[in-house]
Amino acid sequence: MKLLSLNCWAGRLFPSLRDYILSENADVICLQEVLRSDTTEAEWVTYRDGHLEYQQRANLFEDMRAVLPDHDAFFCTSMRGELSADTGPVWAEFGLATFVRRGLPVIGQAMDFIHDQYRHDGWGPHPRPRNAHVVRIHDPETGKPTTIAHLHGLRREDGKHDTPERLAQAHQLVGLINRLWRPNDKLIVCGDLNLMPDSATFEILQSLGLTDLVTAGAFTGTRTSYYTKPERFADYILVSRQIDVSRFEVIRDPEVSDHCPLLLEFT
Repeated sequence: MKLLSLNCWAGRLFPSLRDYILSENADVICLQEVLRSDTTEAEWVTYRDGHLEYQQRANLFEDMRAVLPDHDAFFCTSMRGELSADTGPVWAEFGLATFVRRGLPVIGQAMDFIHDQYRHDGWGPHPRPRNAHVVRIHDPETGKPTTIAHLHGLRREDGKHDTPERLAQAHQLVGLINRLWRPNDKLIVCGDLNLMPDSATFEILQSLGLTDLVTAGAFTGTRTSYYTKPERFADYILVSRQIDVSRFEVIRDPEVSDHCPLLLEFT
């Protein structure tokens, strides 16, 4: 089975992002920073937050669903806010997208908030609401299930250090995973955790028997040249002992986001 995890930067580098995802042909695709809007036909919208202003793909979820017809698609919103297009204001949902190849039956799923609750009336201040999506997949070749959880962890404007909110987020994530995961199942946790490698979150996740492949592989970071701050870590894939890793890579080329795609092949 092949899994791809990527914070796709709200599609700022689309269509290069789209072309790369298609080229990998992964069985499970876990995307963070995904927009969906049913209020506009515009392809691009503008996001503004203080001094920040940049273009985002207005319907990235629908864009990817259209080019992945062989995958079941799940969108998990965490908040709703206002953007702008040439035609005027646009309200859009922001969250996670999970794509699972048809032929890999999803035999259980759970989505819930791991920080705060759904925010429907604007983006608001940081830290903003965060959710996680967990799917339990049956593998026809092995006859055994695999549980996969992915998330976009809390962002704080003062850095990626541990905070009480981040530690509470980790405990909430463990609780959500335990709703579906069976101890003998294979287990994977992935996504943009917005944490440094020495975070106490990893000690909490070790209670599930998880090992992080990024730090274990001595990778020097998961950010591309589009990210200019000194902190180079954000994205991780953690696996249980039942996962037999045949390939794990932090993809440096092509650059399709300010985050590197993480690619895992396993049995």
